Amino acid sequence: MTQILGIGSRINHPKYGKGVVTNVTAKMYWVTFIENGLETIATDDDFEIIEAAEDEVDTVSFYEVEKSLRDILKKWNGFSEIVPIADKWKGGTIVLQPADKSLTTKEIPIDTFFHKIVMLRDRLRVMEQKINSSKELTDQDKVDLQQYITRCYGSLTTFNVLFKSNSQQFKGDSASK
Repeated sequence: MTQILGIGSRINHPKYGKGVVTNVTAKMYWVTFIENGLETIATDDDFEIIEAAEDEVDTVSFYEVEKSLRDILKKWNGFSEIVPIADKWKGGTIVLQPADKSLTTKEIPIDTFFHKIVMLRDRLRVMEQKINSSKELTDQDKVDLQQYITRCYGSLTTFNVLFKSNSQQFKGDSASK
């Protein structure tokens, strides 16, 4: 295994000259070189170690940890992705007009309505994950419940007109066949 240098290590690179390691990941060093400024080089790049710092090195960057955490939370805790509404609906209103003219109409901002639809979709996805990972349900129970969820998605395809991106729309039975 190649030695991972700590921050503060001094090196001599054949192309960039002498420099000091200022940041480290599992695959890259950020090195400030005396004559060439800041450069990134691969940890397995060819260079001479002048002095290796003895500090413990965290070889996973903050970005990598943050991305992993975001992916885990999205997968298991029902956090929703940012889903944009189609531009033509931004700022619009849904008007519910009762047949009885003595009753008042109800207006709902389309953005609010859309947000609730996206939340419903995300909760259906979480339910799917919980069903599929359940140890208590039989395979037949899982298939039966999955069919109900697929039908729910199919019922919600009416609202696909609100989505900016087709890839984020509801897909029902016909989409899976």
